[in-house]
Amino acid sequence: MTLPMEQQSYAKHTKFDPPFHFILAPMTLVLLIGAVYNLFQSFDDHSRLYNASLIAVMALALFLNTFLTRIFPLKAQDRAIRAEENLRHFVIAGKLLDRRITVKQIVALRFASDEEFVALAAKAAADGLSQADIKKSIKSWRADHDRL
Repeated sequence: MTLPMEQQSYAKHTKFDPPFHFILAPMTLVLLIGAVYNLFQSFDDHSRLYNASLIAVMALALFLNTFLTRIFPLKAQDRAIRAEENLRHFVIAGKLLDRRITVKQIVALRFASDEEFVALAAKAAADGLSQADIKKSIKSWRADHDRL
């Protein structure tokens, strides 16, 4: 049995991944801050300096790895969304999306219904609308429950 999805709108379309956003990210940030603090405390004690510097480097590597493992899949999703929305525009309008439209704009346009998609894409290209402006302009919201 599947639970019904909540209606999406501009106000309710962002999603959080609780293990990442509320556990892993804060933990790695606290670890990095603690490691840097430990490193600065070790400058006076040269016997601890080597270990403290290694811990700080490992904490920085873990911090960067944590965020890169979040960013890389989002970039892949952006590429897939760009391809999907380009195809959708081609099917509806008979031509590809305007080359002036950025990936961020395309990611926002995915929420537009087919009826307003082409006109909103043209306006986004002509006026350089931001992601937020595009999303606020959408009258008939097309939900995307797959992106995190």
